[in-house]
Amino acid sequence: MYIWENKEWPHFVWDEHQISELLLKVRHQQGRLLGMAETLGFDVASPMMLDAMTADIITSSEIEGIALDADEVRSSVAWQLGIENVGLPVPNRYIEGVVDVMFDAVHHYSEPLTKERLFGWHRALFPSVNRMAHIAVGDWRQGEMQVVSGRYGSEKVHFEAPSANDVPKMMNELLQWINKEGNVDAVLKAAIVHLWFVSIHPFSDGNGRLARTITDMLLARADNTPCRFYSMSAQVALQRRSYYDVLEKTQKGSLDISEWLLWFLERLNDAVSDSMETVVRTLHKASFLEAHRQTVMNERQTRMVNMLWDGFEGKLTSSKWAKINKCSTDTALRDLQDLVTKGILVRTDAGGRSTSYELKRNMSACRP
Repeated sequence: MYIWENKEWPHFVWDEHQISELLLKVRHQQGRLLGMAETLGFDVASPMMLDAMTADIITSSEIEGIALDADEVRSSVAWQLGIENVGLPVPNRYIEGVVDVMFDAVHHYSEPLTKERLFGWHRALFPSVNRMAHIAVGDWRQGEMQVVSGRYGSEKVHFEAPSANDVPKMMNELLQWINKEGNVDAVLKAAIVHLWFVSIHPFSDGNGRLARTITDMLLARADNTPCRFYSMSAQVALQRRSYYDVLEKTQKGSLDISEWLLWFLERLNDAVSDSMETVVRTLHKASFLEAHRQTVMNERQTRMVNMLWDGFEGKLTSSKWAKINKCSTDTALRDLQDLVTKGILVRTDAGGRSTSYELKRNMSACRP
């Protein structure tokens, strides 16, 4: 029996004792992240939001096997955020539509989610109506729906959705619950709605992407801000197999959705924790740059210092410096020695060819 066939559907239940501890942890982490983010100025916070929202949009499509041009997505997100996108390509109509959907969801998170709003999002995901004629665009699906894998003749049915005739009534109930205030913690609500939506599978296509869009909208409500510093979709993409496994297991079980809620909260905690590490690194970088605001560096030195802050792979040696900057080893050594003298870099303990350099950080400058 599928979950929607239960006579008590959609009255979900869960183990409060299991869920409450992890939920409290996640809510605490969200509060810390937003508190830290408030200390960032616009020039510092905007690139972080750009990275998070770009990753969210790209990975949500990747989960469904749809590859978006990363630079075009970044260009469209930058324009929406009011960030200069010079040098980035002009996004195509489809990508602009996908980005518009995300921004409508998170920037108008407090507005009711209606059938008309959902249909508008769906049309934006499928702008080429003629080419996608087999899809009911901007309307509930008309046919039956199964989630199937495997080759023709040996398919495995992972899930069967409710009858198309039942979709309008079921979606009306879901939308009413979404728009009702105070019926459950806002983060839990995001998790419940995600499962509820994909269990109905109301559209011919695009259900996964729209489920994650609604999740982002409800997480913005939970944070009480449209500013996005973490990506839930990126975490789902990293755990794609377990994501589908836990959904399938939950949809074939009882109305006890504790396992799904725990999985969702764990991934959300990972997303927030990753973002906190980025914020801490950003705060350290801002403090570092302020301390060395008057320090004169040449173009090569500026480039390399930024690379070290943004995640330089491996150890920085004079040979790597010379290769990256296309200069001689002697020039690289002079650049490095100059930065050591100015208190920007320090040498590691190894000597000779094994000598490497790293940033001299004042780690007490910005505690999370």
